Amino acid sequence: MINRTGNYVAFYVDEPFYEGNLGAYAAYDFCYYQMIKTWKATDSDFHFVNSHDKTYNVRDGSSWEYTLKPRLHDRLLRSKNIILILSSHTKYSRALREEIDYGVNTCGLPVIVIYPDFSKNTDIVDSRGDFLPQITNLWNKLPIFRDSMDEVATVHIPFQKQLLKKVLSDPKFTVQHMGDGQYIFSV
Repeated sequence: MINRTGNYVAFYVDEPFYEGNLGAYAAYDFCYYQMIKTWKATDSDFHFVNSHDKTYNVRDGSSWEYTLKPRLHDRLLRSKNIILILSSHTKYSRALREEIDYGVNTCGLPVIVIYPDFSKNTDIVDSRGDFLPQITNLWNKLPIFRDSMDEVATVHIPFQKQLLKKVLSDPKFTVQHMGDGQYIFSV
């Protein structure tokens, strides 16, 4: 039986990725992934287990079909959920499409969507709980996510440490105890 304790963070970086000249560290979405890792390093109550650390790293000179794609699959199989960083800078890429398609449609992983461009829940939904156009427009950047998110529990939050901490502590956002539907969390 596979140990599914990780949180798989999906985010956009340019393809092909080059390590020189800051590489991913210059990418907008990647910086938010790094912030999540920093929160974990400085807060022992922040329950984040990085699935990217569960297998060895690969470089972009590697074959997509024989190395990169299987590595993504292996990491997703060892995960209990996906944390998707979705911003105005996110673009539809082969890797991001594969992460969401395989993670949601094959592994059945719930998705925690973080919107770094927004700071509060009222930036995401209106007073009736309907998603705002600025959010649904972001979904259109990732059609595989837009078309698949109703298959698993999905929570939508602004990029806030306390909100993410609360969601990561909630078992209904793990593949082992997944609830149904769409959720909006408040602190």
